[in-house]
Amino acid sequence: MWLKENRPHIYQQARHFFDLADYLTWRSTGDEARSVCTVTCKWTYLAHEQRWDAGYFRQIGLEELADEDFVRIGQRIVDPGTPCGDGLCATAAEEMGLPIGTPVAVGMIDAHAGGIGTVGVLNGAVNNMAYVFGTSSCTMTTTQEAVFVPGVWGPYYSAMVPGYWLSEGGQSAAGAAIDQLLSFHPAAAEAREQAKAAGVPLPVWLADRVLTQVASPSEAVTLAAGLHVVPEFLGNRAPLADPHAKALIAGLGMERDLDNLTALYVAGLCGIGYGLRQIIDAQRACGIESENIVISGGAGQHPLVRQLLADACGVSIVSTASREPVLLGSAILGAVAGRVAASLPEAMKQFTQVDATYHSETAFSPLHQRRYAAYKALQQAGRLIRE
Repeated sequence: MWLKENRPHIYQQARHFFDLADYLTWRSTGDEARSVCTVTCKWTYLAHEQRWDAGYFRQIGLEELADEDFVRIGQRIVDPGTPCGDGLCATAAEEMGLPIGTPVAVGMIDAHAGGIGTVGVLNGAVNNMAYVFGTSSCTMTTTQEAVFVPGVWGPYYSAMVPGYWLSEGGQSAAGAAIDQLLSFHPAAAEAREQAKAAGVPLPVWLADRVLTQVASPSEAVTLAAGLHVVPEFLGNRAPLADPHAKALIAGLGMERDLDNLTALYVAGLCGIGYGLRQIIDAQRACGIESENIVISGGAGQHPLVRQLLADACGVSIVSTASREPVLLGSAILGAVAGRVAASLPEAMKQFTQVDATYHSETAFSPLHQRRYAAYKALQQAGRLIRE
């Protein structure tokens, strides 16, 4: 739409419009097939009906695409892992130093590939919510039937696991929210220097410091007594779908030392956990139950982070053996395309395995319940005082 309105000559002359994953497979093989994942999640394709909605495109002013029978955005829509064409074309093979004809799989959005690389563990995708905890966060929940959850994107048919429905939530700022929160504190510069000397990022240094101050990771929540953070610096993506939401901090005093910075860090992590809990609660209210949260992403690597998330949500956090689940998910797609695995669900079971499980510590559940109530009260206060 932007191209049509602002660069009409480009819009008219363009032969194809691709999502990035589909562009890469087209460049690699010459195959114009689009992924169910990309066009369903981002391009409004109705995968459950195997069609584009021509009326919708005409209504929004992109009638040309409908009149052309969608040839420029995809007429052949296939499942991720489907072999593309005859494999690598000669040009791509030469550029990448690989044999001509090497199988190439129809791809996925990166976060969804991470889901493929994680949720196959234990009892399978339907029982596991994927939580990608990076700069922002993304939740991906698989269901056998279509479940509509207010404020959560989807459901999308076959967008991640073929034959199943996918619901997507997330937090607009997650790891980035922690970084922003820490930057406000007077002791941040001192802590950053010490983290640099230790050769680790500031959040990792703080997490390590926390573990020296408590008897168990779950006990860390007590360091944040009286301090509450709603880390919605970039709004609330889900389940409130409120782009105007802002971060709130309650309980600040005059302290300027490293201990107070540590307390603020723990409060921020708890806030991330309560935001995740809101998504879980919204889905549970609509009938979706997740036995486990399978975590990935750079901001979710530390054992303290994982344990606090488990305690804040009341759901077990599971980490997998792969430190790069997006790459593993992509490799799984390649294995299916290359017929190393019989199907995508089978490949997910074959190539993913549990590394560790962090169970919710029930002794701290009442404290987290009170803090979660405070979190929601702060959110409500933020809405009431917003100008």
